[in-house]
Amino acid sequence: MGSGKSTIGRFLSNELKLEFIDSDKVIEERAGANIPWIFDVEGEDGFRNREEAVIDQVSEQDNIVLATGGGVVMRENNRKVLRERGFVIYLLTSVDQQVERTARDKNRPLLQTENPRAKLEALLKIRDPLYRQTADLIMRTDRRHPRGVIGEIVKALKKHRILGPSESELEQR
Repeated sequence: MGSGKSTIGRFLSNELKLEFIDSDKVIEERAGANIPWIFDVEGEDGFRNREEAVIDQVSEQDNIVLATGGGVVMRENNRKVLRERGFVIYLLTSVDQQVERTARDKNRPLLQTENPRAKLEALLKIRDPLYRQTADLIMRTDRRHPRGVIGEIVKALKKHRILGPSESELEQR
């Protein structure tokens, strides 16, 4: 949470001229309700069921940039599908940065607690190994402008041969 998945995903999709999909937005559109409501009515397990169905369907598409919710890695099937169907980037962010970025966001049900920092620390302890297991690339986002992160991601995608050289790079050869 608060790592910049939606912001960086949107910028990256613009840079690569690909469709941007935010799985949380797809879940909300399909449910006709926001995520806090889904958590209140169906609980976290109900939300995760919806999330798994969306990840399975959306990840079958080609030429997209997909931003997922932070808890997507909690289900093995999601990790498997993401690894098999895409190039996964873990946007690594410190708990301090997460607290700062999510402080006023009421649309994060897991953080509606007396001590959001403790919750974020607990989530990171559980999720970090799963993110690392799933990721093809780990990219730090603390105190960084999205454009700088995008530049590094594009370089990494070229290095991994996910992207070909740009027209200007071809002209220089």
